[in-house]
Amino acid sequence: ITPGTWHVLLGPYTVSPLGMNYEVDVTLRFGPAGQPFQLSPAPTSAPARRRGRDWYRGDGHLHTVHSDGKRTPAELVAAARAAGLDFIVSTEHNNPSASLQWGQHATDDLLILNGEEVTTRSGHWPAWNLPVGRWIDWRYRDCQPAEFRRFVDEVHSVGGLVVAAHPHSPCVGCSFGFRYDLVDAIEVWNGPWSLDDELSLATWDRLLRAGRWLPAVGNSDAHSEPQVVGLPHNVVYAQDLLGPFLFDGLKAGRNWIAESSGVRLSMAAYSVYADKQSAGIGERLPAQGPVEVVVEVGGAPGTTVRLVTPLGPAHLAEVPDSGAAVVRWTTSAVESAWVRAEVRRPVPTSTTLDTMVALTNPIFLTR
Repeated sequence: ITPGTWHVLLGPYTVSPLGMNYEVDVTLRFGPAGQPFQLSPAPTSAPARRRGRDWYRGDGHLHTVHSDGKRTPAELVAAARAAGLDFIVSTEHNNPSASLQWGQHATDDLLILNGEEVTTRSGHWPAWNLPVGRWIDWRYRDCQPAEFRRFVDEVHSVGGLVVAAHPHSPCVGCSFGFRYDLVDAIEVWNGPWSLDDELSLATWDRLLRAGRWLPAVGNSDAHSEPQVVGLPHNVVYAQDLLGPFLFDGLKAGRNWIAESSGVRLSMAAYSVYADKQSAGIGERLPAQGPVEVVVEVGGAPGTTVRLVTPLGPAHLAEVPDSGAAVVRWTTSAVESAWVRAEVRRPVPTSTTLDTMVALTNPIFLTR
């Protein structure tokens, strides 16, 4: 222990208007000398999973014993591999300590990337793609927009991304109170599908209809058993399984969100009169005439594919018991400024009428 004055940082979410009395007891005991700390960051590549330009699966919101999670880092790695993921982003609450030791647990078939869940009292925001050991301050509220902007700028200065996490989560201090125009993505699906996810999806939809393009992401936010790592996760199109390429794809909205690695989906839009010029998820398609939207799904028996435009749900198609279907629908840039897809299972949760299985970012249609 370094001699000097030490400070205890308390983070109560709510305090009575009358204040509160508290006492902190700190006990120090002598014990055997510990092992010298050795820095061991994660490797920057997972060669066994690299496939060049492809779709890669990853969970970008996870916790271990380095913050309030119950899983050890080794247990989290095992759970991510069992879930069929290609990468994870480590996002401990308000501290970077996990980034200093991931190399001890890394494997050649799982890419581990660094981040932090910046946990303020006005909302949480994962900062992705941080350097090893980088800490982002959390001590401000939504009534201090200049402070929020300052730390967003800090994340961007090192090539990182800012994500608005679980915007409508009911836990105290968890709902997102900051400006959406300063973030790079919005987490519309957090853990098993629930009412607050429906509300987050509706918020994102309103932003899209207002012409504010903000990519959607989904993550498990898993802390401990029985929370499932990879429920949900992002499937992102990237040049390769390397951090810069993955974050480029996520920032561009070149991703869809899956309930599990057993769910497969592809989506493209084709200009009927322009030699089948096409665009995929997160891309733009200039089209003067009819546009055919094609969605292929697999591993989703008994679900419904829903195509959504700025006017709301525009087309529904049932997926048979085989779990596979090809859905085709024709529209135009005049009728639909964008089209996105949802795959829903007609099984209610405790708070919703059905269960999300997959959803995509939009394809934008321009004239």
